[in-house]
Amino acid sequence: MLEINSVSVFYENALALNDLNIDVQQGEIVGVFGSNSAGKTTLFNTIAGLTLHLKRREQRKGGERITITGSIRFQGEEISLSKPSDRVEKGIILCRERHPVFRDNTVEENLRLGGYMRSGSEIKESLQFVYDLFPPLLRLKNKKAGMLSGGEQEMVAVGMALMARPKLLLMDEPLLGLSPLMQKEVVRAVKKIRQQGVTILLSEQYARPVMPIIDRGYVIENGTLVVSGTGQELMDNPEAKAAYFGM
Repeated sequence: MLEINSVSVFYENALALNDLNIDVQQGEIVGVFGSNSAGKTTLFNTIAGLTLHLKRREQRKGGERITITGSIRFQGEEISLSKPSDRVEKGIILCRERHPVFRDNTVEENLRLGGYMRSGSEIKESLQFVYDLFPPLLRLKNKKAGMLSGGEQEMVAVGMALMARPKLLLMDEPLLGLSPLMQKEVVRAVKKIRQQGVTILLSEQYARPVMPIIDRGYVIENGTLVVSGTGQELMDNPEAKAAYFGM
């Protein structure tokens, strides 16, 4: 479904991604693990087209700070030069880290904004799925998102991504800053999202909570792939196990 081939990203002289090769098959949950500043967010922004958007915006101002090389293919189609909006239309949806929401809008207004490209019937159907997935949001639907806890805001952020009806859902550190109880709730939701036919690529610094649900995983450091394999293969790797899985 998704093929990342020899992708490198430079910010001036700083190498953010180094000749990275990653693939995601339809129906999988795939993890990308690495320490802070390993390149996880740059990878997800590059897949979603945000890095390219920044590059083009700088070029219009006469700057050349960002360099992107390599190939990104989605469902067999080359999308390396596609705008972020075009990638959204194809079904690539990014749920960004630190649960960004529109703080002055209500929960339901946030969710509806996430589905702005969808029809009225699709929005209604997706709202029902989100409320079934995260029952607390139904009770909070008229509350301003800025008044919610971190865990509740993460539910809204995931819900907004689902309102866009993704084929490939990119979840950048969805467990960041959440309590253990809320982490379990998000992991449970990820499993249910996959059951709806959505393919998921997620990143985490601390991988242990998501290890039971991933099909395969990649560990990157300084933008470079250092090890990959099934969840069990990663767990059997002593270095990866000690560094990322808390065991």
